Amino acid sequence: MTRITFLGTGTSHGIPVIGCTCPVCRSSDPHDTRWRSSVLIERGGTAAVIDTGYEFRLQALRAGIMHLDGVLYTHQHSDHLMGLDDLRVFTEKEKLPVYGLESVLSAIERIFPYAFSEMQYKGVPRLRPAAVEERKPFRVGEIVFTAIPVLHGCMRIAGYRFGSAAYITDVSDMLFEENAGSLRGIRTLIIGALRDKPHWSHFTFDQAVEAGRRIGAEQLYFTHINHATMHSDIERRYAPYARPAYDTLTLEVEDE
Repeated sequence: MTRITFLGTGTSHGIPVIGCTCPVCRSSDPHDTRWRSSVLIERGGTAAVIDTGYEFRLQALRAGIMHLDGVLYTHQHSDHLMGLDDLRVFTEKEKLPVYGLESVLSAIERIFPYAFSEMQYKGVPRLRPAAVEERKPFRVGEIVFTAIPVLHGCMRIAGYRFGSAAYITDVSDMLFEENAGSLRGIRTLIIGALRDKPHWSHFTFDQAVEAGRRIGAEQLYFTHINHATMHSDIERRYAPYARPAYDTLTLEVEDE
């Protein structure tokens, strides 16, 4: 079995949004507090994180992460990347591999050049880039991942499949035809669903559900949710087939 822990389920603003007094941002329901989207994937003794947003340090402390075998990046937008410096505690003995499409890793290296250099200064993370190819499986310890390309507006980014589950956030087009083989057999789909109102670079809740049914997924979990809709309302409207994920939620999914 593979264990999934949602470190964060919110959008680039995080929720509550600074200065906002909407019902979601003022909600007393802890499910409506959404840090930037990220997940921890564990199997056996292997632990990997997908994306490191602004709150990564707090997320790691809350989840009790003691070691990492690798970090996977979906893309280089700041809400998925800017916690990278806090990876340094996992790189004291050796470099930590970071995985992503070549274009994504190149952008990350431009933003954080010191993390990939050979300098001996001990106050920086020591990272090793590991470029992955679209739809080609790769291994991180005991976990086999496959990068699934999707569109985030006009940007080609990666979701990741592992066993019978997949994590695909910030998506506006699933590229179903070219991804048909990689999507086949997914039973648990974690998918970005921003809100009800259409957005040029993100799925709505309805679009995410439609994508899940087209794939044939048995269970959907929404992530990357903004502050337009309360957790309880999403749950009421879409359960049991689709449910809003929330920070600290854990799932166990079967391996293939």
